[in-house]
Amino acid sequence: MSLKIGDSAPLFTLLNTEKKEISLADFKGKKVVVLFFPLAFTSVCTAELCSVRDGIGVFSNLKTDVVAISVDSLFTLGKFKEEQNLPFNLLSDFNKQTSTAYGALYEEFVLGMKGVSKRAAFVVDEAGKIAYAEVLESAGDQPDFEKIKAIIA
Repeated sequence: MSLKIGDSAPLFTLLNTEKKEISLADFKGKKVVVLFFPLAFTSVCTAELCSVRDGIGVFSNLKTDVVAISVDSLFTLGKFKEEQNLPFNLLSDFNKQTSTAYGALYEEFVLGMKGVSKRAAFVVDEAGKIAYAEVLESAGDQPDFEKIKAIIA
């Protein structure tokens, strides 16, 4: 299943690194960039999330929140967030339901790992609809952040 522009964004409630529930519904009336990434502490994921961190002012100025989701435990994500000084919520999709709902889950990943989030980016608009959807098959690729910024602008 793949989400298309105009589809309702699948709702989710996941724990952040402070063990607080964060729901998509919390962002109603605002735009939110929902990023999925395979694994904390890997080189491409670190580069991607640090580039978002370094450009967070652009998202703030456009009144857009950012959340990043992986299947890592909230404890792993907490250490990753702290080490990389990430100013947005990292959410643990440990049970893989949200990644599955967004069509962003590898059945088979590297080293025989199963059920790892694909690198993906979605923009959810103020009404909870998908305004941008990009699911990458190659974990080495990065989302098109210029397109994402153009959509939210």
